[in-house]
Amino acid sequence: MVIFKSQQPPIDLPTDLTDWDWLFDSSYSPLNNYPPSKLAGFQNAITKERVNWAEVKTYSTYISTALVEKYGLKEGQTVSLFGQNTVWYPVAMFAGLRVGAKISGASPAYNVEEMTFALKTADAKFLMTTPGSIDVASASAKAAGLPQSNIFLLEGSLPGYTTIRDLINMGQSYGEQNQIPAFKLPPGKKNKDICGFLSFSSGTTGLPKAVMISHQNVIAQCLQIQQLTPNTQKKVMAVLPLFHITGLVHQMHLPILLNAEVIMLPQFTMEKMLDIIVEYQLAELLLVPPILIRMVRDPIVDKYNLSHVTRFSSGAAPLSEEIIQKLKEKFPGTGFKQGYGMTESCSCITAHPPSKFDYKYAHSGGAIVASTEVRILKEDGTFGGVGDSGEVLARGPQVVMGYLNNQKATEDTFDEGGWLHTGDQGMIDEEGMIFIQDRIKELIKVKGIGVAPAELEDLLLGHEKVEDVAVMGIQDDYSGELPKAFVVLKPTIEKDGAVGRELIAFVKDKKVRYKWIKEVEFVEEIPKSASGKILRRVLRDQQKQMAGKRNIFKDQPNKARL
Repeated sequence: MVIFKSQQPPIDLPTDLTDWDWLFDSSYSPLNNYPPSKLAGFQNAITKERVNWAEVKTYSTYISTALVEKYGLKEGQTVSLFGQNTVWYPVAMFAGLRVGAKISGASPAYNVEEMTFALKTADAKFLMTTPGSIDVASASAKAAGLPQSNIFLLEGSLPGYTTIRDLINMGQSYGEQNQIPAFKLPPGKKNKDICGFLSFSSGTTGLPKAVMISHQNVIAQCLQIQQLTPNTQKKVMAVLPLFHITGLVHQMHLPILLNAEVIMLPQFTMEKMLDIIVEYQLAELLLVPPILIRMVRDPIVDKYNLSHVTRFSSGAAPLSEEIIQKLKEKFPGTGFKQGYGMTESCSCITAHPPSKFDYKYAHSGGAIVASTEVRILKEDGTFGGVGDSGEVLARGPQVVMGYLNNQKATEDTFDEGGWLHTGDQGMIDEEGMIFIQDRIKELIKVKGIGVAPAELEDLLLGHEKVEDVAVMGIQDDYSGELPKAFVVLKPTIEKDGAVGRELIAFVKDKKVRYKWIKEVEFVEEIPKSASGKILRRVLRDQQKQMAGKRNIFKDQPNKARL
């Protein structure tokens, strides 16, 4: 049995500490390693509102005391966070965590139906939100059976709602000696046994599932990534949504361990993000592919002096070769790194070590992080070696507990040996770098041969008339399935048959026959998650709703079947 192991030294993982104790009371805590004047914190890039780590600890303590004493929050109950990025989001998160609650993050883009599902699935008893999300929050809370008294505002104020400031004042009024003690691990339990977070999977296949993330999972991932982070990394731009696993780990936990300032952008606009990059002279930019694509294509970028940027960091979804090369060309002297993982691995299974912060490794998902093992399960059921393709399986202390109240999905994804079945097809090369080829369930089977949508998407993104693209399989009586491309054309390009035929011919010229595109359909946009993953299920649903109103151009049947 071939098992690929990490080349990094094992992490020194504490098993007897909660997430709260680890970050705020242990020898790992910046509070015990830096003088008060040197403590970093969370900062709102727009309003300049800021809380340092000591204030996070103090405010979280007061809030947790108020929630327990005044509102009856009990150990093991769920607190849902639903709103845009704000410095009070992590304060509220740590407040619930401090007294043994589970924290469930939800996308601020959810509608009432989606948020109601999230509240019910997580069995949330409390909801913390922002004024901009209050309409959806209040309607979904009512549908899920939460009283208005259990809805709190993370910032601002509205009639009839208790604010985070109110909770701080309530908790403080009990006096320093009467604060609720922090939750401790029960006798016989380790931090891997206690769920601290419920994070929803993307839901591209079926309904979203609540992923149970233990206290150990987050601690382990932070220690794994700390090994790979240069000690010069002292500023982090939090432009990605905090509810996402990247936000949870890389924007709200890891910076505390590193004592790195977190500059939060409440609402994304390209111009505001660029303003912040320049204002704070940020050296490393943690972004997702949709934003990186704009970094090389949006003319507004040329108005800014970004010569201080030394490195781009990406993750969450694949980045095409075209964009990688354009980044290298547009920002000479920069490096590149990314990680590969998922919510079920509490972020990274692999990540680029500093020795590989180079564009020649950019198409790779990095090397296996510390204390982690990977296997490649081939189609014939055997395990592959170097250069073999198959499903990526991973095992390590960051692999999560399973899915809440969903035993079947848990058993389908996590086997008895502790291996996470990622559902991704990949291979590991002779340098130990992983290459993710596609989602196994999304592979298009042409006459039994697997065709990876990502390969064709990368190719079409390189065409001068294509702005964005998604490739999926469509049924074909002769071949079983054939590839179809959903294409967003650049604004100046007319949607006509000539362009459709041009794109079909472009693929034919570059790829082997069984990878040829059968159809091209022009669409206005490709639906994607907040992290940049293509939502193929949503795209399929949209096409059903638009029957008869679609711009579809087909290859000639006899040519497609040659």
